[in-house]
Amino acid sequence: MDMTDYENKSLLRFTTSGSVDDGKSTLIGRLLYETNCIFEDQYAAVAKTSAKRGDERVDLALLLDGLAAEREQGITIDVAYRYFTTAKRKFIIADTPGHEQYTRNMVTGASTSELAIILIDARHGVMTQSKRHGFLISLLQIPHLVVAVNKMDLVGYDQAVYDAIVRDYEEFSQKLDIHDITFIPISALDGDNVTTRSANTPWYDGHTLLHMLENVHVAADKNFVDFRFPVQNVLRPDLDFRGFSGTVVSGTVKVGETIAALPSGKTSQIKSIVTYDGEQQDAHAGQAVTLTLADEIDISRGDMIVREHNLPHVANEFDAMLCWMDETTMDRRTAYVLKHTTQKVKAHIRDIQYKIDVNTMHREDSDGFELNEIGRVSIKTSRPIFFDAYQRNRGTGSFILIDPVTNRTVAAGMIRGRTQSVKDVTQTKHAESHRSTNVSWEAGSITAADWEARNGHKGAVIWCTGYSGAGKTTVANGVVRRLFDEGRQVMMLDGDNVRHGLCGDLGFGDQDRSENIRRVGEAAKLFYEQGNIVICTFISPFRDDRDFVRSILPDGAFCEVFVKCDLSVCKRRDPKGLYKKAEAGEIKDFTGIDSPYEEPEKAEIVIETDLESVESVVERVHGFLAENGII
Repeated sequence: MDMTDYENKSLLRFTTSGSVDDGKSTLIGRLLYETNCIFEDQYAAVAKTSAKRGDERVDLALLLDGLAAEREQGITIDVAYRYFTTAKRKFIIADTPGHEQYTRNMVTGASTSELAIILIDARHGVMTQSKRHGFLISLLQIPHLVVAVNKMDLVGYDQAVYDAIVRDYEEFSQKLDIHDITFIPISALDGDNVTTRSANTPWYDGHTLLHMLENVHVAADKNFVDFRFPVQNVLRPDLDFRGFSGTVVSGTVKVGETIAALPSGKTSQIKSIVTYDGEQQDAHAGQAVTLTLADEIDISRGDMIVREHNLPHVANEFDAMLCWMDETTMDRRTAYVLKHTTQKVKAHIRDIQYKIDVNTMHREDSDGFELNEIGRVSIKTSRPIFFDAYQRNRGTGSFILIDPVTNRTVAAGMIRGRTQSVKDVTQTKHAESHRSTNVSWEAGSITAADWEARNGHKGAVIWCTGYSGAGKTTVANGVVRRLFDEGRQVMMLDGDNVRHGLCGDLGFGDQDRSENIRRVGEAAKLFYEQGNIVICTFISPFRDDRDFVRSILPDGAFCEVFVKCDLSVCKRRDPKGLYKKAEAGEIKDFTGIDSPYEEPEKAEIVIETDLESVESVVERVHGFLAENGII
């Protein structure tokens, strides 16, 4: 076989798991031996060791237990990766430990696998650990599962024993999200049904384990629809070339296709696809390439290039299943570093919905996870990330959490989707917790209609939200001047100004930010009820807080203006030097640095101050007021 034929073979990554002494190492040793993937001196050394121990047959498990300490204990305690090849396919095996205390190792080893083998000792049947491994495989969305009922030689190749195990596991698997399960009776020690059909199981008419591994169809499991290209590096070797390098996580792309760059949303066309071997017309999942674009677009490491009309979720809050992998207990006060594709952001674990007993699959309440514990959490990041649900796209649906002090990986996560809005709950909490029970509302003798009649226009609240430095105040000043010159009754509430008085007692933590917006919202409502057009300029990073202000005003009276500007541009502007101070640690809880910003989902007006002039923006806001009958 020449190198070209070898390179063109398909690759299957699979994992093996099972309870202690179920025969994982023996099975893998058997596969390596039967496919001629070990050297003669390796086999001779194993045969010599087996003879010294008094074994009647060569113990092929010794091929895997490379550490003397492991051999002495008779167990394998870490993830071992093995490689072998046949005439049809290349294989990478992740041999994961079966002990409950090594759940994190199994998650690590199985995270990139396309198939899983669970070994069950025919003498013991379906045990708790067998179910736990099935649950983890389901959680990791491994599409193919082989249940290998091992040590059939020790139960006399009894079909009734095998059938009982199949029934038990099939009943259990109804609770799992695995749709392709194959059962095979084997003896890893003697080689029954591993690489060749066994005469000892004439009642079994299925394929051997190796045939299954060589022929399982995994191409259909890959995501070829959603093109996702996280940018790893920006290459500019000279003034004539600017390319974006990385690995295609999923999907395909062709020269000439229209793409969008996130987070900016700018579009362009693929000009060329460059590889080590030269240019090519297309690229697919798994390929490391450099893309060049037809237009000059500001793209940096951590950004993502996607197909124009096939976008991932863009959010800074999401639900995820989390496996805790550190010996230090989870601390919800810690701002962990979340690594997702090529991007790193600060992240907080906002809420723990439940943890799962991996042996019983029961949900339990929890205040924090210990080593090897798994559960569902809500995570908030300091800036939006670009993701798909793990079930749809494992590449963009997975992440790790890193301790910022020790730099250790403390958790691995699988994104379920965006966190469901709790707007109604928040609005009720806002509204009810700040109502005085000792006073009653005094209605004035002049009605809102009277004020509007005198002013010659309706009242409204124009709420400008966006990052610091996005241009909210500049836009608002332009709108106020335009309305003032027209003789409108206009009022401006600026974020910095209210913190000098009305909200001077508040800090910048999440609760204080919410209280700041609550006070301003109530003040804006009072001005609105006297017929004013109230222009508010507040970062107001939390969607629920902005929705609260909307909820206390009549329909049509609240206009959300998303002053959109790429965070990198805001940092370059930094008119008050706040980003520099925040990055130096002088300002805590600063939006975009160590506190998140939740972009509006349905803003009435979206403006991009890095693309549009102040005049055109003012004209758009003025036009909105006219079209909606406010002026």
